[in-house]
Amino acid sequence: MASHLIIDGYNLLGRMGRLGGPMDMARETLLQSLVAYRHRMGHAITVVFDGWQQGQPSEGREHRAGVQVVYSKRGERADQVIQRLARVYGSDCAVVSSDHEIVNVARSHGAFVMEAQEFAAKLGAASRSSGRIPHKELDPGEEWPPKRGPEKKGNPRKLPKAQRQRSKQLKRF
Repeated sequence: MASHLIIDGYNLLGRMGRLGGPMDMARETLLQSLVAYRHRMGHAITVVFDGWQQGQPSEGREHRAGVQVVYSKRGERADQVIQRLARVYGSDCAVVSSDHEIVNVARSHGAFVMEAQEFAAKLGAASRSSGRIPHKELDPGEEWPPKRGPEKKGNPRKLPKAQRQRSKQLKRF
């Protein structure tokens, strides 16, 4: 069971639409949301921020209420740090990023991958629910029951196995 979340910080901020303002404030807001999410869900969380242009000569690490924050060192991109962590944790982690290179490396090492947009929606829904029992929501573009062509066999109301497995994994987060 993947219980360690590795998050591409600036990628997630970009998907949430928070890269326009002051970066320090946007990072703090994200970290507060992640701390609250960690307390609700109990997952270990590592968020990685890019420091390759203006960072320190060595990799910076700090802990904020159980969330590990990593700043990549000067000359190293956050993508490289995330890929290294995905190699170390393998199938014991979930990677949150929309970067194709990171996604491919993480999947090749057995990690569960969530798009940043998908996790941002979960993060927002978790903060809005505040104690309510979560319920299944359909995507706006999703039809129910799903339409199938005449060549398909099987139960037309049952999602394909790959989608059912992904949904099952996604519910843990």
